[in-house]
Amino acid sequence: MLPRWLAIRHYTQLLLILTTLVMLPSGLFAASPPQPLQSWEYRWGDSPQDSNNRLLWLHSNASEWQAIDSPLNPPGREGHEHLWLRTTLPSGDWNDPVLFITSMNLIGQVYLGDKLIYQYGEFDAQGKGSFAGWPWHMIDLPDDAAGQLLTFRFYSYYTSIGLWGQVQVMERSDVLNQVIHDSAQDLGVSALVLVLAILATIFALIGPQRQGFGAIALFAYASGLMLLAETPARQLISDGALGWDMLRAGSYYTLPVALGLLLSNWLEGTAKHWITRLWVTHLLYLVFAMGLVLLGVISLSLTFPIFDVMLAISLPVMLVLALMRFQWLNVEQRLLVVSFTFFAPLLLADMAVAHGFVAWRSVPLSYGTLAFTVANAAIFLWHYRHTQQQLALANETLEQQVASRTADLDRLVQELDSLSRKDPLTGLHNRRHFDSAFEHQCQRVRQPTSQLSVLMLDVDYFKQINDDFGHDAGDAVLVDIAQLLRQHLRDLDVICRFGGEEFVALLPATSRTVAESRAKALLISISQAAFAHQGIPLRQITLSCGIATYPDHTQDPKTLLRLADEALYQAKHSGRNRCVVWEDSLEDKGFLFSKQQTL
Repeated sequence: MLPRWLAIRHYTQLLLILTTLVMLPSGLFAASPPQPLQSWEYRWGDSPQDSNNRLLWLHSNASEWQAIDSPLNPPGREGHEHLWLRTTLPSGDWNDPVLFITSMNLIGQVYLGDKLIYQYGEFDAQGKGSFAGWPWHMIDLPDDAAGQLLTFRFYSYYTSIGLWGQVQVMERSDVLNQVIHDSAQDLGVSALVLVLAILATIFALIGPQRQGFGAIALFAYASGLMLLAETPARQLISDGALGWDMLRAGSYYTLPVALGLLLSNWLEGTAKHWITRLWVTHLLYLVFAMGLVLLGVISLSLTFPIFDVMLAISLPVMLVLALMRFQWLNVEQRLLVVSFTFFAPLLLADMAVAHGFVAWRSVPLSYGTLAFTVANAAIFLWHYRHTQQQLALANETLEQQVASRTADLDRLVQELDSLSRKDPLTGLHNRRHFDSAFEHQCQRVRQPTSQLSVLMLDVDYFKQINDDFGHDAGDAVLVDIAQLLRQHLRDLDVICRFGGEEFVALLPATSRTVAESRAKALLISISQAAFAHQGIPLRQITLSCGIATYPDHTQDPKTLLRLADEALYQAKHSGRNRCVVWEDSLEDKGFLFSKQQTL
């Protein structure tokens, strides 16, 4: 293969040189215009040799020589692999004459008179040799070459044999000028297409349309490298003809794979199914053929005719399948098919010229390649922009949905938190909420002139209610008491079920006197209320209450709960159905809080 580092190193330099040379007038170089070689004669087979190993046909004027108009593929080949051609060199006023040949199939020797002046490829004892690539040839001619007999000896197992393209005598400077001139367009298009390939690769890696941009990148790489490998200036970059042809074959064989991927990305149904089969078949041929070539099993030249037959079938089929779906395609899909319709005939025409089915001429394949690549890139960029807009809209909608879901989640969390802080039976706050509220109130009342009262309440003889009327009746009594607590206390007061039949209330900004007054009124209201369960009247229900106030009873608000509990203990032991305000004498009398006391 062509050394990659060498191609990259000289590619930019070559573009600069060719631009300069193309701008120079050819008249500065040429003493005589190019002269095509005419009056060709040919004969099939290979020349015998005399005792001195000289080829006898170099001196033969035998009748086996026959006239022919073109030095490519004379009639009557019939399996022959050896061909001889001869003509007479034209005269001209040459300064540095050379014989320029576009290509020869496959290997050959060039004789001026009986002197070997050029050989391409290696001939064995049987006059055969291996394929060495398809370069152009610039053969030095002596100054007195005009009018002399020029003889060619060829060996080819390819589909064609002889000289292909231009065969003419030119000034050396004119050859270089022509090579650069003929290469300028292809090199420029190749560079542009390869840049598009890199951009498509980037979009394939980061964008949403990965398959589409990947197919564009594959096509652009293949077509750009194929143009580079076919341009005459390739030999100014590196003279490895076989390496260039390996590059050309690999990229050329990749084209239908990329085309199939592009079309199948847009098409649906039967068209997509068959196009997929076609590009997969070409992919298998690419891997199989190039693998055998690299292993030395077959010649690279023999892989071209088979591929060209496949391409001549698959390319029109792809085009027909795409056109059959044309009326159901959207705008960008139709543009893709139209650009393919423009490119496919050029590719087929280039193939026909290469095999001699059409007289040699320049096919503007680079224009078709550029147009097809740019059209596809534009289509996918437009589609990419449209997709990005849709994604932006989807993201905006998603953000709104996320915000809405987050708000719903926040509400749910608040509801769950609220439920975790409520007593499920009475609907009052539970002990967990009380602990948090009590801590907050203790922090707040440390400010000057602040007051806080705590009421500890307990249902008198509650166990007897459960024993006499059942636990359902006991639960009903607790629910009714909770409702009465809400009615007699303020909204800013915190009322909690402390556990069992015990309740606690925090009264912010409430003095001892006011707290006692409210507690007494509450106890009177409850003692006068008529409690019933399922229509069955219950006995009288009473409460006992303990009261403690900050700062009247303590300088540490956190001890209020303990003091109120001790006052409740005193209320229970002094007759129940009463409220007791904590005082220092309670501790002197030994009324301490005891969890073991049965109330």
